[in-house]
Amino acid sequence: MTTILIPALLLAATQAGPYESRNALAPQGKIDELVFARWKQKGIRPARLCSEAVFVRRAFLDVIGTLPTAQEASQFLLDRAPDKRSVLIDRLLEREEFADYWAMKWSDLLRVKAEFPINLWPNAAQAYHRWIRAAIRDNLPYDRFVRTLLTESGSNFRVPPVNFYRAMQSKAPPAIAQSVALAFMGTRAEKWPPDRLAGMAAFFSQIGYKETGEWKEEIVYFDPSKPAQQLAVFPDGKRAALSAGRDPREVFADWLLAPNNPWFARAIVNRAWSWLLGRGIVHEPDDMRPDNPPVHPELLAYLERELAASKYDLKHIYRLILNSRTYQLSSIPGSEHPEAEAHFAFYPLRRLEAEVVADALCQISGTTESYTSAIPEPFTYIPEGQRSISLPDGSITSPFLELFGRPPRDTGLETERNNRPSPAQRLHLLNSTHVQRKIESGPKLQGLFRNSKTPKALVTGLYLMILSRFPTEEEAKSITEYSQSGAGKGREAVVDLAWALINSAEFLYRH
Repeated sequence: MTTILIPALLLAATQAGPYESRNALAPQGKIDELVFARWKQKGIRPARLCSEAVFVRRAFLDVIGTLPTAQEASQFLLDRAPDKRSVLIDRLLEREEFADYWAMKWSDLLRVKAEFPINLWPNAAQAYHRWIRAAIRDNLPYDRFVRTLLTESGSNFRVPPVNFYRAMQSKAPPAIAQSVALAFMGTRAEKWPPDRLAGMAAFFSQIGYKETGEWKEEIVYFDPSKPAQQLAVFPDGKRAALSAGRDPREVFADWLLAPNNPWFARAIVNRAWSWLLGRGIVHEPDDMRPDNPPVHPELLAYLERELAASKYDLKHIYRLILNSRTYQLSSIPGSEHPEAEAHFAFYPLRRLEAEVVADALCQISGTTESYTSAIPEPFTYIPEGQRSISLPDGSITSPFLELFGRPPRDTGLETERNNRPSPAQRLHLLNSTHVQRKIESGPKLQGLFRNSKTPKALVTGLYLMILSRFPTEEEAKSITEYSQSGAGKGREAVVDLAWALINSAEFLYRH
């Protein structure tokens, strides 16, 4: 493939034209009022609003982990309705891909993986994933989601939430307490004083595990015959009143889910903010501690109140954030203020997750990927056309996913996912036969080439498919000159253009 087209495309990608809106920046709700006031206090000049083309791509990727099709992007860009952004947000929150994508996020945190060191085994991992996905699809209130995970008992094959207690590298009560604190309190309990961790571990010291006659099946249950290892003490220092015959996990869940608990709602709204805006109000989102305070306490408190008032409806929180002007800012900073990023004065550039890149390449080209599992069992068969974001088990993978930083799901930490670009990734996209074959032989790209009646329609179609926007006049002119220069003609020029767009930062990054 020739590279003559790349300088012109990279030059165009640095210009603000396609990426910023000319509309005035004005607050649209309480989130904006709080954030805008902080900018004024700090003397931070924010970015402009993002363009419609940037918004449609960003919303699709952030809400459903999927690129808009050329038709979806075009329809949104040509729509003149003043409320089209909020309408799109509502529609995306109801898509099936929303459940796939957010189940993927939760599967990372909850370590949904069949293979060592987790050892859930394939059908337990898949049952666990199905339950998580169904809870997200049905918008199960978050407090009920967590209570079920903390208190359920039964077969790990037939009662999927009990896999929460099996998807850990250790069944020792302190290790369980650390996993609970990380997942639902956003804190790393291994850094606590030993007596504090031991007090919380006591709530999980009467969990029993029993094998059955079915291969790999295990029963997780409350075992009152096990003596409590020591007095149960809540993380806030209060002693628990445990009664004989009552599962201590239920007592802990009652404490955690109490409306006045300072840990629970704060941790999840902070995660939600981080997932959508690239960094938490407390950063990192799984390292909440007294000496790591929120950058904007009032904003965090507002989101906590909204979650409780909505009866723990996480979609309500996503909707508030997505509709805010703070979320809809351009990724081009408005100033060089050193605190602009920490105070959300522009949208942060972030490389797409491995699964999202893989699915995007398949969607653009009309091809599929092959996935395999290290565990050679019948349940690990992956049908043709399975999307990466909907893979039910972290042990099911591919060389591409491994190269692009898919997390191993061993620890439940957000930082396990590695979205940093590497030379090996760049070389794969630039030179591999894997990507080249998708571009040259993919049925969607070939269909676009055959069915486009004019060169302009062909170029426009490629831009909409890959970048979710129309080409600028300068880009169209550069492409026309290139195709007429003799360096690339006909189908070869189309392949070169698709290759250049796929290798652009605009394609590989959220922006």
